[in-house]
Amino acid sequence: MAVPLLLIASGASPAAEKYQYRVAFMPDIHFHDVYGEFADQAFTGLPNSKSGKPAIIRSMYAQLTSTRLFNENYFALRAALDDAGKQGIKWVALPGDFSDDGQPYHVRGLVKLLHEYEQKYGMRFFATPGNHDPNRPFTTPGGEEDFLGEGGKTQRIFSRGAKECQGYQGATARIKTDAGLPTICSEEMVHSGYQAIMTAMGPFGINPSPEDLYWETPYSGYGVENYSYQAAQRASDFSQRQYEICAQGTGGIYKKPGYGPCFTVADSSYLVEPVPGLWLLAVDANVYLPAADARADKPQFLGSGEAGYNSMLTHKQQTVAWMADVAQRARALNKTLVTFSHFPMVEFDNGAAADLADIFGEGKFQLARAPREDTSHALAKTGIGVHVGGHMHFNDTGVRRYADGSLLFNIQAPSLAAYVPAYKILNFTSPLEIDVQTVILKDVPRFDELFEHYQQEWDHLNAVHSPHLWNRAILQADSYYAFTNWHITELTRLRFLPEEWPEDLRQLLFSLNGEEMLIASQLNQGEYDGKKSGAAWEKARQKAQALAQKAGMKRQDFARWNGFDLAVDFYRLRNADELALQDIPTDRLHQYQLLTGALATRLSPVALKVNQHSAVEDIFRLRFGSLFAVIDKYLHGSPACHFHINVETGEMGSGINFRTEPHIQ
Repeated sequence: MAVPLLLIASGASPAAEKYQYRVAFMPDIHFHDVYGEFADQAFTGLPNSKSGKPAIIRSMYAQLTSTRLFNENYFALRAALDDAGKQGIKWVALPGDFSDDGQPYHVRGLVKLLHEYEQKYGMRFFATPGNHDPNRPFTTPGGEEDFLGEGGKTQRIFSRGAKECQGYQGATARIKTDAGLPTICSEEMVHSGYQAIMTAMGPFGINPSPEDLYWETPYSGYGVENYSYQAAQRASDFSQRQYEICAQGTGGIYKKPGYGPCFTVADSSYLVEPVPGLWLLAVDANVYLPAADARADKPQFLGSGEAGYNSMLTHKQQTVAWMADVAQRARALNKTLVTFSHFPMVEFDNGAAADLADIFGEGKFQLARAPREDTSHALAKTGIGVHVGGHMHFNDTGVRRYADGSLLFNIQAPSLAAYVPAYKILNFTSPLEIDVQTVILKDVPRFDELFEHYQQEWDHLNAVHSPHLWNRAILQADSYYAFTNWHITELTRLRFLPEEWPEDLRQLLFSLNGEEMLIASQLNQGEYDGKKSGAAWEKARQKAQALAQKAGMKRQDFARWNGFDLAVDFYRLRNADELALQDIPTDRLHQYQLLTGALATRLSPVALKVNQHSAVEDIFRLRFGSLFAVIDKYLHGSPACHFHINVETGEMGSGINFRTEPHIQ
């Protein structure tokens, strides 16, 4: 990928030329306008004593059972943009899910905030949609049942046509139900479709700007040689950015006999050159497949959350072909090409997807969202080279080098609204080299501003003995980082363990601490009688003692952690990769590695075929042997904090040591 030098200082002499493009990537903001106003005044929120403004927020229980925070991201986004602005970042990419669910209320607040930061730091924003913005191609009824209302009770708010907000009269309504508070009906809660989202977010790359040197879509008919802003304006019109999608595959020129039903939907993809030599390729990777019962007169679509690039190759072929064409032209014209979209282009579990499916079962762990290997290969062959994605709220780096010479770096940027809260900066230091920096948000001003409302919620849940009671120790968090660490901990307890872990694995997890796991790893097949005081257990204890001593450890030290600690660490590593290492004691990591090796050497063919009649020791070896093997893969993936990549050779190397020199803002 050949690229020209960029003059950093105006009027700089050739000797002062310095090559540098710096772009920040902030996916999965899921912006919730905490201090916005409903245009219809249907809901005014809760008076907040610190801000002096009414707060419109979701409940803490809703946050702790979701993979993202709903409310505090309002403060986290501001902190991230302030940090980027102070570092001199001028270009910020938003790779999808910039809204909560495309609600007018939240989108309007986000637009206002982005314009504020344009003025404050001279930034430019470049957005591409995710599966939450829009939720479907066309506007649909929406809303949530877990806003926080008076007295710590939940407040249901829906738009017309959703839940109980059906045939009411007037612009808004209050509907009495069995819930503690009447349901509020407001059109501020609709899930906006493409036209509304593209219109609102048009100033942020989705439409051309007069200051752009170049801008195009997959459907514009001009090139660099005959570009004009007027032509770009015409190409940006919503009517010019449509394509045909059928239940079986791509329509249009790709349409095959027998395809149908087919529908015309929008594609917001674009290519922009904001400064000389830098091409930002924003791919709209949403694919909303027509539902099985869709008809020509009744268009219905599935969500795009699990479609991703697997479906792009079959149902949005024109955009994939355009990506390859852009990459070819970028090389010919000496442009630096950076591609970003919402969805990952390679598998994001460090090769552990098959292990996860074996342990937890098909359909768990969002494994359906992972691109197949043939999908990754096809995307590598487009020649784009480097892609930054989001969607999973994971911090991860995936590299694919294929025998045909194709190469793909997939950089998964984490979410500001999840553990570990961070964003990525890509710093192009030479025509072929990129330094990738991960900036963690530790101290976020005002992150605890809403805690008074959560305390009210906890008091109410406690008074009514609700099963939804959460650990109020989270309200003692002294930083935003600590708050997100509590979030992943409670999310593991309240959602992940009950919903994702098989019962036999969950029972073993809760019945054993680390020392007992080490002992269990040494049980001989068929000898264990189920008693931790029996001869077989004592024999295994002695073997565990010797194994630990040989590794320079003490068996008793393993007892400092239990199965729940293991589960939380598992999710920390899956979400944050090496960013999680600062939250897991080094000694414990070494103990995990010893258990990984101990279980790997004792997995027998019999143990690999366990069923409901299998002995406890066989179940333990299989379940925990596989579990520790996955953890080991998480610990040995590609660098994902600070690293350097060469887009021609495919080489990459780690940057500074994160454990000793974290870059935390």
